[in-house]
Amino acid sequence: MKNIAVLVSGGGTNLQAMIDAAARGEINNGRFCGVIASKDGVYALERAKKAGIPTRVLPRAEYKDVASYTAAIIETLKELEADLVVYAGFMTILDEQIMHEFAGRMMNVHPSLIPSFCGVGMYGLHVHEAALSRGVKLTGATVHFVNEVCDGGPIILQKAVEVKDGDTPEILQRRVMEEAEWHILPRAVDLFCRDKLVIEDGKVAILP
Repeated sequence: MKNIAVLVSGGGTNLQAMIDAAARGEINNGRFCGVIASKDGVYALERAKKAGIPTRVLPRAEYKDVASYTAAIIETLKELEADLVVYAGFMTILDEQIMHEFAGRMMNVHPSLIPSFCGVGMYGLHVHEAALSRGVKLTGATVHFVNEVCDGGPIILQKAVEVKDGDTPEILQRRVMEEAEWHILPRAVDLFCRDKLVIEDGKVAILP
């Protein structure tokens, strides 16, 4: 049984998608060992508590720099005995220390079809604003392993979503979550927990 730790900074909709998927039996060989928030009072913490998942709050503002904050996150993840670390709307940058400790064991969901509309500064509504500005007809979401490059880790799963006439960034954001993020993130977690993901030459192979 793999221990899954989730890093959050906000409402926790992707956390809820994973909790719901687990309740439906769609995440096998995995259990949530903890939810770590970068600030207190976020609704993701309430979602975790309702699901009986232990929570920790590590406020970024209480640490002098990225290195000390990253060290605290790592220490907490080790205390939780995390096998997999899922970034679910975690808006705080961590440094390379965590890459050494959890290489190949961290994944993130991004609201576009990487390599489009990703990288530094591309988060939240900014991603959907950029997609609409460019006039793309399809966008979507990507689950990828986390490495030292922002949104640059090996791609695990992707799902396309149609862009419709009259879409605003807010409307498109919601459709991408509902039609893509909430489906592929739990599936990627399940695949990891069942040892179905292998990284080869910077690409992810999914075992049968």
